[in-house]
Amino acid sequence: MTRRYAVGVDFGTLSGRAVVVAVDDGAELGSAVHAYRHGVLTDRLPGDVPLPPDWALQDPADHLDVLRVAVPAALADAGVDPRDVVGIGVDATSCTVLPTRADGTPLCTLPGLRDRPHAWPKLWKHHAAQRQADRINTVARDRGEPWLARYGGRVSAEWQLAKALELLEADPEVFHAADCWIETADWLVWRLCGHRTRNVSAAGFKGLVQDGRHPSADFLAAVHPALPGLLPKVDGPLAPAGARAGTLTAEAAGWTGLPEGTPVAVGAIDAHVTAAAARSVAPGRMLAVLGTSTCLIMNADTCHEVPGLCGVVDGGVTAGRWGYEAGQSGVGDIFAWYVDRALPAGYAARAAALGVGVHDLLDSLAADQPVGGHGLLALDWHSGNRSVLMDHELSGVLVGLTLATRPEEIWRALLEATAFGARTVVEAFTAAGVAVDELTAAGGLTANRLLLRIYADVLRRPLHVLDAAHPAALGAAIHAATAAGAYPDVESASAAMGAPHRETYHPDPARAAAYDDLYAEYRALHDHFGRGGTDVLHRLRALRHRALS
Repeated sequence: MTRRYAVGVDFGTLSGRAVVVAVDDGAELGSAVHAYRHGVLTDRLPGDVPLPPDWALQDPADHLDVLRVAVPAALADAGVDPRDVVGIGVDATSCTVLPTRADGTPLCTLPGLRDRPHAWPKLWKHHAAQRQADRINTVARDRGEPWLARYGGRVSAEWQLAKALELLEADPEVFHAADCWIETADWLVWRLCGHRTRNVSAAGFKGLVQDGRHPSADFLAAVHPALPGLLPKVDGPLAPAGARAGTLTAEAAGWTGLPEGTPVAVGAIDAHVTAAAARSVAPGRMLAVLGTSTCLIMNADTCHEVPGLCGVVDGGVTAGRWGYEAGQSGVGDIFAWYVDRALPAGYAARAAALGVGVHDLLDSLAADQPVGGHGLLALDWHSGNRSVLMDHELSGVLVGLTLATRPEEIWRALLEATAFGARTVVEAFTAAGVAVDELTAAGGLTANRLLLRIYADVLRRPLHVLDAAHPAALGAAIHAATAAGAYPDVESASAAMGAPHRETYHPDPARAAAYDDLYAEYRALHDHFGRGGTDVLHRLRALRHRALS
């Protein structure tokens, strides 16, 4: 029998990657990565238009280049006959949204709009809409909107509604020019098959769709009189995870090298498809996707309202179960900031002389420090806080510095801070009655063995590490195989095609006990700066905006 294959394409923050995997067991046969030419636009547009603080945009042309470059390269690397590919699936970061015309043309590609920042796709880490998120939350609480509790009591500045309100208030002409306001994953599926769909996961977690309904027009009007005009822009058929959105058009077949008519899966959120790759779709299995940010994903059979989480959505991860999401806005980004902008230059030279990377050097210097021996404590809020405070005007904090503090000690404190942030999320779940029985880690940061050891100790749970080079892309391929009919549902496809564990980290009792003491101090600092002990971080942010405006 001819072996069958599926293609998965993962659109990340800085690059896109494609994989070709076997449908029977998920074995990766070929892959390719394509870096976005424009990366993340934070300072200015390609036309040299400056951007305000806390902005993060992307160029949709970079995403299409991944389809044109990475998919054919992955097929060539795999050496398979494209006619044996049963389907293609895509995932993307979320909430990454863009305004388009009715035919899917991004507004930022149109004459007269390319120099308008609000016409561009806003990346998940675009955090300039916190003021709008605050107003949405206030109105929702005052009105007693029932859906708010399913989002932990707060709507995030990263999500669809806050970004749309920011667009409406800052550039109403662009808001009204947009026929569609769409998640990047759904837009890419539209480009591939010619059909506009909305994946249930993004619509629920980022678009506030609960029980098949958007927030009401009355609520939106209470936030802003013109905001009900958003509803037709986000309308569209809702489609479950692993469903078929359509088949490849002739144009998309030309881009990808796949045959016209190849089934295309409904779009998905990157962390959510990774749950399928990690075989973490059964209740009680939490997945931590450790990358530039961290997403914490799990399924349950029942709906619980968890304070501070990103959301609980029926069918949000797999059909037939309640999907939960929480997360941390900055993890790998914090480590990159420290190495790129704060680490003394001599460390790079030292690493080069030893023939190792700077991160590896810092890990080796920090690995043998006793827990608490550095006397430091950090808050992992350099990109704000997603869970459990949902406040992107918070900022990073580091306390305990002395004239004897060494750079590798700060490094370890930052690693620990992200683990402490993850523990606040796990404790919120368990306190709300959602059992976290098992933890699996995936993503680029799983290469850092010190980080994984710290997480196991801090979380006091065994930490399985997924053995997959491109887990999100594998998850997208699992969705593609389901959409093609190779499996009846994502759960059965996950069981057959998901990746094994590379290793498991078990908590050390002595270190875990020491971390309990340090974590207690983290929670005290967390609540002081994040829950009303002082408003200094917000005041500093306001002073910064005033100085830069």
